Amino acid sequence: MTRDEQKRAVAEAALGYLTPGDTVGVGTGSTAALFIDQLAAHPELVAAAVPSSEATAAALRDAGIRVVGLDEVPAPAVYVDGADVVDPELRLIKGAGGALVREKIVASASRLFVCIVDESKLSPRLDGPTGDHPEGAPVPLAVVPMAAPLVSARVRALGGSVAVRPGYLTDDGLTVLDVSGLTLDDPARREVALDAIPGVVENGIFAGRRADVVLVGSSTGVQTLEPPV
Repeated sequence: MTRDEQKRAVAEAALGYLTPGDTVGVGTGSTAALFIDQLAAHPELVAAAVPSSEATAAALRDAGIRVVGLDEVPAPAVYVDGADVVDPELRLIKGAGGALVREKIVASASRLFVCIVDESKLSPRLDGPTGDHPEGAPVPLAVVPMAAPLVSARVRALGGSVAVRPGYLTDDGLTVLDVSGLTLDDPARREVALDAIPGVVENGIFAGRRADVVLVGSSTGVQTLEPPV
């Protein structure tokens, strides 16, 4: 399978976790977009969808799927989204598309989190190499714009290097800082510590709310990963 074929295969496989009439949370990015295509082809499986970004909301509406918020459906049955990095314990780094705040909110509200990726996203550690990032993927931070200098200084003190996404604001008007070089031997502790910096709204480490299932597109088909016992 090519990489695109792997993504399409896991997007289709994710349909197996839906029950007809479910409300599903939908992530943001290229693999999530392929999942929306699958939902459009199987409208009987979804009553409505909770989007993680304005772009996803628009794509869902274009596909004829009713868009709702967590005020209407507080606990979606399933959340389906991609990831930038997946480790063996199904902890993730997310946020390359900038939607990390809403993604973590919808993932945390949902009863089941199904992560769909191609095999290039797998790494033995969250700070380890992947197919896209041989030196490790950056951890995005969504921050209040005025706090960017303070947050950058605090992150550098922790040993990280910071790159501001130029000219970019999230759907919630937040600046995104991409942080490289942090050690992630304890991802849950690092997630909490980053969120504790004044001005950080959310970071892209998904350890507190890791995936429940990861569907991996590989050269031999779709593999299912579940948390170690």
